[in-house]
Amino acid sequence: MGGSRRWPVALGALFLTLLVWYLIYTGEIVRSRDADAETFTRIYAEVQSGLTSQEPGAELAALTTLQRLLVELGVPFVVTSEPGRVYNTSVNLPFEVSDPPTPDDVERILRYAEELDTRNEPVGNPESQLVHYGITPEARRLQWMPFLWASGLLVTVLLAVTVFRYQRRTAAEQAWTAMARELAHQLGTPISSLQGWVEVLGLDPGERPGDLPQVEIANAIGEDLVRLERVSRRFELIGRDPELKRVSLVNVVAELRAYMEVRLPRLGPGVALHMDVPDDLPDVKGHEVLLTWALENVIKNALDAMAGTGGSITISARAAEGRWVLLRIRDTGPGVPFEIRDRLFDPGVTTKSGGWGVGLTLTKRIVEGVHGGRVELLDRAERGMTFQARLPRAVES
Repeated sequence: MGGSRRWPVALGALFLTLLVWYLIYTGEIVRSRDADAETFTRIYAEVQSGLTSQEPGAELAALTTLQRLLVELGVPFVVTSEPGRVYNTSVNLPFEVSDPPTPDDVERILRYAEELDTRNEPVGNPESQLVHYGITPEARRLQWMPFLWASGLLVTVLLAVTVFRYQRRTAAEQAWTAMARELAHQLGTPISSLQGWVEVLGLDPGERPGDLPQVEIANAIGEDLVRLERVSRRFELIGRDPELKRVSLVNVVAELRAYMEVRLPRLGPGVALHMDVPDDLPDVKGHEVLLTWALENVIKNALDAMAGTGGSITISARAAEGRWVLLRIRDTGPGVPFEIRDRLFDPGVTTKSGGWGVGLTLTKRIVEGVHGGRVELLDRAERGMTFQARLPRAVES
């Protein structure tokens, strides 16, 4: 789980890197455009100065300055007259040429002029002089900006989808593995008991421990068979969408209490089980077998947490506003370590050294996946836990 939790951090770092690069890149372009605006302003000032000056030769000086300023903008210019003739005033070319240009240079410049004409219509008189022009380096970089940004986002999205699918597949594998182990564990107890009773049946009546009568052995075998049927039925239902009916939580909690109190001396010595469920509690829309299993998992989790220390477990329920019924299970155990509280319902997460970490995962699947409710760790106290399940009320007939 630790490796899978590092993936979101890595993706976040990648996205942040792309964002920073984008901000730096666009910042440079903005600064370049600011410099161009300054150059245009200087051009305007020179024009104004040439128009208002009365000094001889002022116009020629202004034109020379204007040409220099335009060259500083970085716009590539190719000046041609008749076909095949290039003026030496071509500037800002993307390649080096000799001074004066060689025939090969002239041919290369003319090809470049044709390339510029495919993007921009040349300016001037075709019979005397044409100026072929392109775009500035900054504008060329801007052309690539949408593609670069889209590519970065696409890579991030693809990585995120890949990681999400991998995590989902891994979580599913962990869940099924944990459920298979839990099933084997729950089946193991009654099967071992049945094996013991079979051995007892193989003994002569006088050799059986405590002179157990046949009827008592039959009753014990029947109880183990009921436990086997209950376990198999539960795991069969968890993989389906069972039909939800009107269920009395009062009866569910009462039956669960009777079931758990018989086992408390073995599962949780020194632990007291309390109920606070009003008789007029509204029924819920649910499945009785699965709801009992979900609550049993939470109680067993609390008993495991309080093993050897004693304490109490309180089950309470109240009608909530809207269409919900709230059921809480509070224990006085040691609580949940901070480092796993956010992952408590994930498959494989457990505080027990020998547990599979599937009980609370099944509870979440039953309450939220089957019943459309919500289960959560309600408080974050250092000691004790309070689980709250929100279940839908049954529709009044």
